[in-house]
Order: sequence, then C-alpha cells, then structure tokens
Amino acid sequence: MHITPDDYVNQLYPEDGQLEHVKKVIRERGMPEVSVAPAYGRLLTLLVQTSGAKEILEIGALGGYSGICLCRGLEGDGRLTSLELKEEYANLAKSHLEMAGYGDRAEYRIGPAAASLEQLKQEGRRFDFFFIDADKENYPLYLDYAIELANAGAIIAGDNCFLRGRTLNREKNGPSVQAVRRFNEIIARDERLTSTLLPAYDGLIIARVQ
Repeated sequence: MHITPDDYVNQLYPEDGQLEHVKKVIRERGMPEVSVAPAYGRLLTLLVQTSGAKEILEIGALGGYSGICLCRGLEGDGRLTSLELKEEYANLAKSHLEMAGYGDRAEYRIGPAAASLEQLKQEGRRFDFFFIDADKENYPLYLDYAIELANAGAIIAGDNCFLRGRTLNREKNGPSVQAVRRFNEIIARDERLTSTLLPAYDGLIIARVQ
C-alpha cells in the first residue's frame, strides 16, 4: 500500500491527547479546522527551544493548538502574546492553554491584528519568535511588522504558504493567493532574512532576521 510522506510522518509521530482534544473541541464548535499540521506543531516547539526565544508573538490563535506548541518550547520566564480577531476564539485558546499549564504565560489581544501590531509597536515591544497563521490577505503586512518588531536573530514562521495548492496554480489569482505569493517572494528575496520554505503539508516558511 502506497502512503504519502505526510501520512508516513503522521504514523511515525502519533498526535498526543492534549492536542487531539483541542482539535476535537474546534470541530465540535464548528470552527475552521485549520490548525497547524501536527508535524509543524512539533517543529514550532523545536524552533522555540533551539532559538532560546523568550518573547513569542502569534498572529492567529484559533483554538490554541499552535499556542500550546509554541509554549512547550519556552523556558524560564518566556511568554506568548497572541493576536486574535474573534473574542470567542481567543477565549477558547486561553482556556486550552490554561488546561495545558501555560495560562500564566499567555496574553491575548482581541481585534484586527494590524491594530494590535501597531499598538505593540507604540509600546516598544520586541519579539524573538513570530508565528503567522491568520487571514492570508494581510500576510505581507504582518511580515512588515514582524521584521520591525524583531530582535536580532528572531525567527519568523508562516503557515499555509501553498494555500492547498492555489499558490502553485497560476490560474488562481484571488486576493489571498496573490498576497501569500507576495509574502513568500518577499521572504525569499529580502536580504535581511535567511529563509527556506518547507514543501510538506500546506507549506511552512521559516526565516531568521539578520
């Protein structure tokens, strides 16, 4: 029986019960089932651990799946700031992080991410790690803010860079597709960044700010 590389990885690393519960609740509430792939969730944990990030900014909380993965990599007094448009989603994410033991490490800001990012800029906040997984049309804007708010050596990760194949299909040119293509191209070419795009699942781009 032929299986895909994605299937093989999923079989090799079974998802843990805590994260399965998050996905179950998301499904039961009729929320979009668009949490980061389990393999990339583990990668986020590893990247936070190996980079020694203390301040993480997450753009797009949904049900808290990626937030848990990010917090699992934190050490010491590290903390997560998460931006979420919908209060319902932010409350659910917060409850899941509390259940996972990270409630005291997470701060949620509700409303349009662009406004929250501008507020963080005005507050003089700086971050060591960014995870972008929100509305796709604003990916280039979120990237601009991430670079501006980054400490030297910060990591920027962005999910869904293939948009389930639409980014790769030149016949698809909707606003989200064009925005994600621009996001990918900027990261690939910006001399301030060292980056790569992982081709598994729905595409995860990773960059380090010089």
